[in-house]
Amino acid sequence: MRILVHICCAPCALYSFPRLREEFDEVMGLWYNPNIHPFQEYQKRLESVKKWAKETHTKVIYEDEYGLRDFLRKVVYRESQRCQICYYMRFKKVALFARRGKFDYFGSTLLSSPHQNQKLMREVAEAVGEEYSIKPYLKSFREGWRESRELSKRMGLYHQQYCGCIYSEEERYIKRRKNVQGEIF
Repeated sequence: MRILVHICCAPCALYSFPRLREEFDEVMGLWYNPNIHPFQEYQKRLESVKKWAKETHTKVIYEDEYGLRDFLRKVVYRESQRCQICYYMRFKKVALFARRGKFDYFGSTLLSSPHQNQKLMREVAEAVGEEYSIKPYLKSFREGWRESRELSKRMGLYHQQYCGCIYSEEERYIKRRKNVQGEIF
């Protein structure tokens, strides 16, 4: 059995990839994240994944295009649906690569994050799987999130502070400002 796994970041991959290797004969990664803003953040995450992949001897396909414009075109005026659109874009890409590469499943390290909407991700992955005739792997590795964070710190991997999109970056600063000031101006 073979699986192609979308990688959102190195810390999320650290815990999930060893567990996937226990279930699959071949586990390969795909870097594709058109939502990440700003470009420096994208570069930090990409370099961290490359470092992790090299150190763990993990094969990764790098779809290294800074796709922010495409992401924004799809999300503008649909901001309340941005996560669904974002999941769809990334799951569609990994499903297409997986189908072309004759993988049995596609998955995503996004399922490792406690900050992501598990229910919505599962719904989107199932729809993409049906649309592109490939099975989604939907097991969550959230239980290893803290362990993964600690291991990634010891490895010197970059730790992001938000999901990556411009909207979540804004929310991060609004929450921080609200906590400091008690209210938003």
